[in-house]
Amino acid sequence: MLVRAFISHYRRHPLQLAALALMIVLATMLWTGVTVLTDQARTSLFQSEQAVATRVHVVRTDAQPVGVDDFAQLRMAGVCVAPWLEIQRPPPEGRVIGIDPLAMGCFGEAAPGGNAGELDGAPFLDISEAAKLADDGYDSRLYLLTANGSVVLPEGYALRDFSLGPSTGELADSFLLNLDALSLLVLLITGLLVRSVHRLGIAQRQQSFDLLYRFGVPRERVRQFLALELVVLTGICVLPGLWLGAQLAGMLGGGFGQALDSLFDVTVYAGSAESLPWQAAGVMVVLVLAVCLVDWLLPRRWQTAAVSARGRLLAVAVLLFGLVGVALAPGLGWVFVGTALVFAGTGWLTPGLLALLARWLSDRTDGKASDPLTRWRRRELAVMFSHLALPVVALQFAMATVLAVQALVTTFEQTFDEWLAQRLEAEFYVEVPRGADAGLAAEHLQSLAGIGAWHRVIRGEARMTVDKGESVPVDLFALTPVSDLVAGWTLLASIDQPWRGLEQGGVMLNEQLARRRQLDVGDNLTVTIADSVISADIVAIYADYGRPAGEILVAGGALPESFRARFESFSVNPGDLDMADIREQLADVWSVPEVTVRDNASIRALASQVFGQTFLLTRAISLLTLVLAAIALLIMGWVFFTTRVWYFRLLGIWGLPARAIQRQLRRLSVTLTLAVTMAALPLGIWLTWVLVSRINPLAFGWSLPMDLYPLFWIELGLVAAVTGLVVAHLMRRQLVQRAGEAQGET
Repeated sequence: MLVRAFISHYRRHPLQLAALALMIVLATMLWTGVTVLTDQARTSLFQSEQAVATRVHVVRTDAQPVGVDDFAQLRMAGVCVAPWLEIQRPPPEGRVIGIDPLAMGCFGEAAPGGNAGELDGAPFLDISEAAKLADDGYDSRLYLLTANGSVVLPEGYALRDFSLGPSTGELADSFLLNLDALSLLVLLITGLLVRSVHRLGIAQRQQSFDLLYRFGVPRERVRQFLALELVVLTGICVLPGLWLGAQLAGMLGGGFGQALDSLFDVTVYAGSAESLPWQAAGVMVVLVLAVCLVDWLLPRRWQTAAVSARGRLLAVAVLLFGLVGVALAPGLGWVFVGTALVFAGTGWLTPGLLALLARWLSDRTDGKASDPLTRWRRRELAVMFSHLALPVVALQFAMATVLAVQALVTTFEQTFDEWLAQRLEAEFYVEVPRGADAGLAAEHLQSLAGIGAWHRVIRGEARMTVDKGESVPVDLFALTPVSDLVAGWTLLASIDQPWRGLEQGGVMLNEQLARRRQLDVGDNLTVTIADSVISADIVAIYADYGRPAGEILVAGGALPESFRARFESFSVNPGDLDMADIREQLADVWSVPEVTVRDNASIRALASQVFGQTFLLTRAISLLTLVLAAIALLIMGWVFFTTRVWYFRLLGIWGLPARAIQRQLRRLSVTLTLAVTMAALPLGIWLTWVLVSRINPLAFGWSLPMDLYPLFWIELGLVAAVTGLVVAHLMRRQLVQRAGEAQGET
């Protein structure tokens, strides 16, 4: 009989059952999709870095290019090598890479792609197809990869580092870290939404529970059945949500994996979509039970105190403590704790403050506030803020998260594009062959009439003296001459005419080193290069995204003769000359048959294209979060409005026309959603600051510029207004239906 009593409620109110079931399904779908995508991206990125980041390849000591005969000779000598054929096509097709997974079998777990040695999707393809492109006349370069840098080679061969392009691995890690933060917020929002729908249903069933108590059913028995009901409903609804989330991840994961493949010079392998992520399902079951049954664990006096004046003071203290904690946090853990406290304090205070503001506006006697309908609407709004506290807070959190993520994504895109444009400012990149004299090539380029801007890039190692005379290693980056190709660099801090200062003996630092050692422009730096000690002033600090290492930039003329470069290259704009002719001339200067030349425009176009595809994932997740919150508010608003239909019908009894009633409901509903949006703006701006100015510097040593993009606020306001109009439309139908029923009874 007790089971029938519980089921009978949902027979009378099927909308409540559908709302709760739909919310659990959507919450599970969203959380599962986010979990699968982030786990897949992290695992794939880790595998890729292990597989490709440490690659070395075999070169001939006679400076001749390696070929198929060399591959055969090395394999017969027992050396584990695999071909890697790189084809450079003009934009928009760009670079492709031909691989032979069968040849990588001897690599074992060290093979790109794991034991299978498979790299699926652009820019990778079978080496036979890549060879056909090479036959069509495209520039090509064959590399012979080895499993590690400790293999023993036959005479005439040597090992050399292998790289596909500019390293941006830490930029990928930064993106994934912020995606983790988004995931935690999604989990918080889903919990609030599920709880809000469940608590509204409990409130509407209170009269039924009171009857059961009067008939002698113990309260603990009712609670047990409520818990059992929730377990059964959650178990049923989690399964379709789990499947939908896996499908969502599968649809988005393909483009996401391909984007990371191409952008970060590492291969991301598609995760298996065949098995459902049961761990995510377990998290969702525990979450639903925890948020819906937490009232039974908290003493009643605590719940009463939470909405009292003392409770609001405690909420203010929690909010302030969180703000101070985030600003002064020495590590990421404290930042996350402080952020959680800020969200808790904000969610605690927002509904009450909005209700207080609505009551204060209704009490004003000047202007339109003297209109009885305006006063009524504002009073009704205050009641709604109080009774819809949880969905209001959930929508506020969702909108704040969407605001922050949109600003972060757009900032990442713009920042990366600008940084990549600066690093690839030259049209072509020329690699100096091992053992070749870069000075001879520099003299030759200097003598060419009609050539555009160019400079020589020298990379190596140095040591910097810090406090107490300690010497620490740093990367060395030198330019000679300091050409117009670097004049447009965005410097985070600098003296007047920093590039002239660099030519006159100054040094520049990357942001990572400046933050780590608390250095600023004008500070004096002691650097040891080879066997020479240089004392120079810091003339600028530049952004260097994607690298953990500290780096100093000097003019090439400051390098001592005893310095030995680790790597050298040239950045060249051919100007009036043809790059093919310059390539041939450099090959003659260095007495080598082939010179590696990369088209920077192609690299930049490919990176920019796939970078945009990467953040489609984040935008999709943030949009789904907002949609989930909007659906929750729509359901809650509709159900709550339905309980007050009799109250709204009084407006008609008092003489207000039907159209005027509908107009008042539209204003009431839209004002509710827009007010929540306005309340989300400060939290969203603050969250953006936390992501770019606190989390990134503490995790990686560099920050991102903070932009807010107010136009997106307008778009978000339109979404909120549409949600309010939909609620009002549903209420209009509800009023018409009730009016028809009343006339039938009469």
